[in-house]
Amino acid sequence: MAPTIGQCAAGAAIAWLVAKDLLGHSRPFFAPIAVVVCIGVALGQRMRRVVELVVGVTLGVGVGDLLVSRIGSGAWQIALVVALAMAVAVLLDSGSLIVLQAGSSAVLVATLLPPSGSGGLDRMVDALVGGLMGLAAVALLPTSPAALARRHAKGTFGALADALRQIAEAIENRDARVAADALEEARGSQKNVEEFRQALETGKEIATISPLHRHRRPFLDGYEQAAVPLDHALRNARVLARRAIVALDGPGALPPRLPHELRDLADATLMLRDDLAAGRPPERAGRAILSVASRQGAERWGFSADVMTAQLRSIIVDLLQATGIDRDEAVATLPPLDVHPDDRSTK
Repeated sequence: MAPTIGQCAAGAAIAWLVAKDLLGHSRPFFAPIAVVVCIGVALGQRMRRVVELVVGVTLGVGVGDLLVSRIGSGAWQIALVVALAMAVAVLLDSGSLIVLQAGSSAVLVATLLPPSGSGGLDRMVDALVGGLMGLAAVALLPTSPAALARRHAKGTFGALADALRQIAEAIENRDARVAADALEEARGSQKNVEEFRQALETGKEIATISPLHRHRRPFLDGYEQAAVPLDHALRNARVLARRAIVALDGPGALPPRLPHELRDLADATLMLRDDLAAGRPPERAGRAILSVASRQGAERWGFSADVMTAQLRSIIVDLLQATGIDRDEAVATLPPLDVHPDDRSTK
């Protein structure tokens, strides 16, 4: 978080100087506050935050100035001002930042910053100055979008590879407890997926705003292409782990090839991670995934085994899509299922 904290600190100081010394505002409280809210310590949607911040402050200050100048300050006046400011904000846009900024700005006007002269307009300008300084700090003191995406992608790819390896171990040792552990860990990986998506959103925003990192956009395209299929692969891995628990608690046999193929897919997942991190086409990972796809057979082992095979095939398709292959082409790499001698004789 060090780069973000540095952006907030530098942006807040500069916003105060601009509003106070250049614009002549005596107490430009909203300028540094706007910087902190705009940049924040969370990832993503900074442009939207600037718009919501300025609109929210404008509503809060406008309603507060209008009412407080006529009805004065006090407990019931604060209640009325906050209720009206937030109600107007909700009617205009249900975005949480607009509503919260409208309410908090109305409170400040009704208590610490009573209206005087052009104070209302000055506060709106301060909010805009702070938002613009926040964007300038992101543009001129940026976090590397490549490093951001690479760092958060690492956990997501690692979670999938770990899940596949644990399921392989569970099948090989016929240990349902290992499969249950794999399922539990895979369930916890959704946080990695969400953080990865937020990092991508922030990375694209930085690459758009900052001239220093505009050339990084093609690098981010590879991660963006992989994000949704990778999420689907993790979901399919969870289904595979659940079915493995059922199968391993029963008497039925499982295909002996499954552990090897799962480990090969885990290795291919890490190859894909490394290819994207290096900014090179994921051809090596694609070949490894296609190798697993070519080994898929049409034999039947019973319901649980067939479900596991279907999930394995789905994960193969997901990973191929993550390398840039479209879904139809990815599905076409798999041998057809349910091919029986009787079927061949009728064709």
